[in-house]
Amino acid sequence: MFRIARVLARAVRAASRRLGRSGGTTAPGRLMLRLAPDALRRLSGKLEAGSVLLSATNGKTTTAAMIAAALARDGRDVVHNRAGSNMAWGVATALLDAGRAPGQLGLFEVDEAWLPRVAREVGPHVLLLSNLFRDQLDRYGELELLADRWAELVEELDGRARFVLNADDPLVADLGRDRRGVTYFGLEDDSQALPGLQHAADSKHCRNCGSPYTYDAVYLGHLGRYRCPACGRERPRPQVAATRVELEGMSGSRVELRTPQGELSIRLPLPGVYNVYNAVAAVATALELGVSPAAAGEALERFGGAFGRVETIPMDGRRLSILLIKNPAGANEVLRTLTLEPGDLDLWLALNDGVADGRDVSWIWDADFEVLAGRVRRATCSGTRAEEMALRLKYAGIAEGAIATNRHLGDSVEAAVRAAGSDRVYALPTYTALLDLRDILARRGLAGRWSE
Repeated sequence: MFRIARVLARAVRAASRRLGRSGGTTAPGRLMLRLAPDALRRLSGKLEAGSVLLSATNGKTTTAAMIAAALARDGRDVVHNRAGSNMAWGVATALLDAGRAPGQLGLFEVDEAWLPRVAREVGPHVLLLSNLFRDQLDRYGELELLADRWAELVEELDGRARFVLNADDPLVADLGRDRRGVTYFGLEDDSQALPGLQHAADSKHCRNCGSPYTYDAVYLGHLGRYRCPACGRERPRPQVAATRVELEGMSGSRVELRTPQGELSIRLPLPGVYNVYNAVAAVATALELGVSPAAAGEALERFGGAFGRVETIPMDGRRLSILLIKNPAGANEVLRTLTLEPGDLDLWLALNDGVADGRDVSWIWDADFEVLAGRVRRATCSGTRAEEMALRLKYAGIAEGAIATNRHLGDSVEAAVRAAGSDRVYALPTYTALLDLRDILARRGLAGRWSE
């Protein structure tokens, strides 16, 4: 049955690609797992170099793409769910290519809630855990629940896998305490520190004793340099760290890294502190996999971005820059980046409440849209919850006359581009709106479909 399931799944994938349908990364894997429930274990066993799994609330797709670029630069053959389909069926679809070449390495980003199940089937030899933020509470539950599940998984894999963990996230850093085979990464440039914990900050209390953390520096949400004044638990010192960061708006940033193999300077063509974190995580993982610092740095400097994560696509004589927003912490970093851009801003915001977005969209009231007050020339709100986004912008201090509402994604994005007062429109969609936007652009011949 396994062989038949694999043949049928490949046929479904090929048909989806020929027809240009967006199910090409999910339907084959769903079929495969339905017919052969042990497919993940059997397919991953065909990877001669084993597998790397990575998970996070924010940055999974970009970090995975960065690692894949570093491995490609090093001449590795990688099987990777590059379109970002990160539940079990997405990983199964990617694994359909396992065993087609010698020395293959599996690199799979995995949804936070699906990570334990996928990891138990795949048996990774490296596990990268980058961050945990509040996201889709109707689906994931509270952060502590996810952290507990991750802790159980790390305990199971201890001695069988190596771990790459974010020292700056207390929930993640705690997973590696008193363990061998752990590499920590983080930031160590206080010029990028925020004035204090943001309203959207999540992990504020020590898991060891329950006391509030004291932060000496906050870089993003609850990520930073922290310590517990009650029990003395503190942030581990990272082996791989960004020691100097210069943000240059949408054009990117300059980053200096400390690694066990020496210093590394890179010009990262992606904006924001959040992408610096992605880059540091990617370098730490690439080094763990034997990639040289030079090769990793070269790959990052040539990195073109991941699907929907700071893509810029020409449209009707203007540039449409796409930045996914899906929770308060991630949205705040996108907004922080936009404030570094000169002049007034033209925005297209698409807020959906699909299952993959989370039905509860109240998170937009925890995101700091106030930082855009006085900076917005026009904001076009779209998606199934367009009116709520428009209301949020109004309460954030954006002039009512600058806000337009149109639930139809295609019509609204075209109107936003036509009405722009500059050569760039910043598109801020939630996840399902991002997929729909990609299909709209693909139908116009402006971009490839998301499953390609």
